Amino acid sequence: MNRVYRALLVVLAFEMGAMLLYLPWSGYWEQNSFSATIPRSCGSCFIHRFRGAVSGVGVLDILLAIGWIGSRTGPDRVPPQ
Repeated sequence: MNRVYRALLVVLAFEMGAMLLYLPWSGYWEQNSFSATIPRSCGSCFIHRFRGAVSGVGVLDILLAIGWIGSRTGPDRVPPQ
């Protein structure tokens, strides 16, 4: 995999994980436009279990990004011909 592509993928996964970890517990979660538009469908969004599940996905995403930092998929050198 290309190094630049891998670096962008790690940064994107880490950022998404950080946002999923933080946003359910912030004030923005309760004042989004989706819950104002369709109040019946977002009734379960305010339950602490749901917020914890979303934060858990964020933690898994951060751990995935950390795992991608240390892993290598390709050979280090070009094999001799």
